[in-house]
Amino acid sequence: MNPARETILLAARNRWLGEHLPRLRFVRATVGRFMPGETMEEALEAGERLAAEGIPVTFTFLGENIESAADAEAVADHYLRLLDLIEGRGLDAEVSVKPTHLGLDLDPEETFQRLRRLAKRSAAIGKYLFLDMESVPYVDPTLSIYRRLREEFENTGVCIQAYLHRTPQDVADLLAVGASIRLVKGAYREPGDVVIRNRTIRATFQKLALEFLRLSGGGRLALATHDVPMLAEIERRAAAAGFDKSAYEIQMLYGIRVADQRRLAAEGFRVRVLISYGTHWYPWFMRRLAEHPGNVWLAVRNLIARG
Repeated sequence: MNPARETILLAARNRWLGEHLPRLRFVRATVGRFMPGETMEEALEAGERLAAEGIPVTFTFLGENIESAADAEAVADHYLRLLDLIEGRGLDAEVSVKPTHLGLDLDPEETFQRLRRLAKRSAAIGKYLFLDMESVPYVDPTLSIYRRLREEFENTGVCIQAYLHRTPQDVADLLAVGASIRLVKGAYREPGDVVIRNRTIRATFQKLALEFLRLSGGGRLALATHDVPMLAEIERRAAAAGFDKSAYEIQMLYGIRVADQRRLAAEGFRVRVLISYGTHWYPWFMRRLAEHPGNVWLAVRNLIARG
């Protein structure tokens, strides 16, 4: 693993750093590159600006590993309010949620029931609900919940991480039930025996994307990556296999490769922007830095510029 990535991912799990770094002015300035603000309203306003450019969005209220059922209920209620506002504003938007933010550590069955409420509300307004994927201990519980949701609600999808050895089999199993997936490279610090090496992650990602296109039973495929050269190679191979640009969706984070987002949308690709918001942004932010360690220099420049 890249030493810089390893260091950043270690920092993401450090409680002391998590309590102190977010207080620093330059850190808060840097995180503004990745999210429009901490409130639901700020996220919705950003979504409306993107909608004016013809780009739909997915919202995530940041947080994970909550410690009480009351907190999990509050998160579910928050998402239900968000879905009400999406409907009220006629916004082309959906939500993606972390199961541990809804109580997976506490009670998987109660977590399923909360997610079921969100899936039902999403279906009522013609939107999808996606489950984010977390670290390795949560892969099986998340997939188990997803399969249960998918039995009742077709408008559900799950995130799948290409860097895990197990992922090709997981994708095959999901294809068998007509699932929708968001394919990512992977952003957690995992034991070396469960992940593939960096040099082969891109090849695995491409292979999984093309296999999904060939074998899909109608589910959505979202390619969530900022690796533009890899996207170009997938497009070339997909076109050679008879698939056009509408066969899959490209998803990128708010504020990253904005010019590429607009260019791809103008070229006829289905582009969606992922907007995250909330006060519990530190672990998420550090994982974004780990995906692109060069972004650390952006933080340093902010520190210098702002004195």
